[in-house]
Amino acid sequence: MYSIVMGFPEMQDFWSTLCSKVKSGSATKDEVKLHKKMGKALFHLQQNPRHTGLETYEITSLSRRYGIKVWRSYIENQTPAAGRIYWCCGPNRGEITIIGLEPHPNDKANAYDKITLSSMGEVIG
Repeated sequence: MYSIVMGFPEMQDFWSTLCSKVKSGSATKDEVKLHKKMGKALFHLQQNPRHTGLETYEITSLSRRYGIKVWRSYIENQTPAAGRIYWCCGPNRGEITIIGLEPHPNDKANAYDKITLSSMGEVIG
């Protein structure tokens, strides 16, 4: 089992804000739906990063650009336009850091050129 941490600052801010909105009841229907789907994906990722529903694989172009192995997993299976979670292992043993959430890129030739990922600089619990 892995610990899930959020990349700093973008993913940490995004997830904290989304959770706060859902908890307070101020989230939109789309935000509630995203929270539920992302929570389910994070659960599967925590249990087994290779869970079949996640369809996890390495994004080699991002791995080369960032100098670490960057993986991509679905937040919703069998939905081509659904969001994708980008993550890496670490910074500590047994941790997975979520470093991005993006829709599936449409441009096949330069699919991942526009994706910017969070840093692993800070770990949250």
